[in-house]
Parts: sequence; structure tokens; C-alpha cells
Amino acid sequence: MPDEAGPGGFAKLRQIIAKLHSPEGCPWDRKQTHTSLKPYLIEECYEVLQAVEEGTPQKLCEELGDLLLQIMLHAQIAAEAGQFDIDGVVRGISSKLIHRHPHVFGGHEVKDAGEVEINWEALKREERQEGESLLSGVPEQMPALAYSQSIQRRVAGVGFDWEEVEGIIDKLAEEVAELKQASNQQERAKEFGDLLFTLANIARRLEVDSEMALRSANQRFCRRFAYMEEACCNRGVSFGSLSFDEQNALWEEAKRKIK
Repeated sequence: MPDEAGPGGFAKLRQIIAKLHSPEGCPWDRKQTHTSLKPYLIEECYEVLQAVEEGTPQKLCEELGDLLLQIMLHAQIAAEAGQFDIDGVVRGISSKLIHRHPHVFGGHEVKDAGEVEINWEALKREERQEGESLLSGVPEQMPALAYSQSIQRRVAGVGFDWEEVEGIIDKLAEEVAELKQASNQQERAKEFGDLLFTLANIARRLEVDSEMALRSANQRFCRRFAYMEEACCNRGVSFGSLSFDEQNALWEEAKRKIK
């Protein structure tokens, strides 16, 4: 292992990144831009999520390091352009955390986590420029379900919310009826979007992360379908040759086996 990768913590990492971007550094690293790095940043975020789901501390440690690398690369690119550096990033988030936690770093008192969330949103409103929308800070590049929950959470913070979750569930039934009544593809797409939006709102009220819930459902489906494929292979039959009823019976078997 080269000396540059030896112990030294954050300062050493900073030196490594700077060297990679120096004239004597790596040609690949030197040609990267904020835009070219976007796919890697997204990929590393998802790999961190996967490590969290797997519950493996060492894997999570490794993936957090890969994500930190992306942050450091973006900061280095900005520093070379005379825009900001990693110290500016650290100062900015430190200042923001202190400002948004007056109950920790100031004399403000709160009674519970719910009040902390209310105060957090109020402080964020103070930070927004005059005339700026409450929803303008939510990145549209987020996955659609996560974006939906995020914007709904923000408007709920200023009181635009159902009093009871039952009201949203009633709205869900209304959206299903409208989807059934849609007469063309454009209307069906619109009503289906409204249906998903309402489901995301119900998930928010039930404190369910809709994006993670769907990811888990996808994974369960894949495991169960793999069970079905293996079962067919062991029994010497082709899955595609099974009737719908036979496939459905095999699916119920997979559900019993794969929780």
C-alpha cells in the first residue's frame, strides 16, 4: 500500500485528494467535473442505503468512505475553481446545525422530538430568501416517492395537512374510483399519479418511508420469484408452462416460505 494511504485521518485524506488533482496526479480524477461525478454520487448514496439495510457495520464503514470521497472530490474541484473548499463546507454545516438546534446550543427549551421538528421547519423558513417557495429547497432529482413525501412533510409543517389519517384513506378510495373512470391514457397517467401521491401521504402519516417500503417490497418479490424458479427447476417443470392458477398456487407457497 502506498505511503499516501497511511494513517492520518481527515487531513491525510485531504492531501490525497489534492495530490490526485495535481499536475502529477491521476488523469482520470483531474478531468472530472461536478456534472461528470453525478452518477457516482448517486450510486454511492444507494450503496450506503444497501449497507444500512444489510446491517453490516464494516460494509457501512466502507460505503460511507466511498461517499465521503465523492464529497471531497466535489470540494476539491470547487477549491481549484476558487469557489469554496472543504473547510467552507464544514463551516457551513456546522453553522447551520448550531442555528437549527437552539435547544442544544442556546437557551431554547423543547418538550419532545415533535416540537424539535416544528422549530426546525420554522428556522428553515427564516433562512429562505424573501419570496422563495417553501418547496423550492426540495431537489426535484430525488426519486419520485421520496420527493412526494418530502414536499408533503414540508407543507404539513405549516399546517396544510389532514387532521386524521382516515381522511387520506378516504381520499385514496376516491382516487381509485377516478382511475377506474379515466377514459384515455393521458387521464389514466394523471389519475395514477394522484393515486401514488395519496399513498405516499398515507405512508408519511403512518411514519413509513414510502421509498424504502417499496424497495423492500421489490426485494421480497425478487426473493419469492427466485424461490418459484428454483421450485420449478427442482420439480422438472417450466414456469412458463404452468397455468395461471398453478402459478398463483406456487406464489402462495413462496409467500409462506419467504417472509
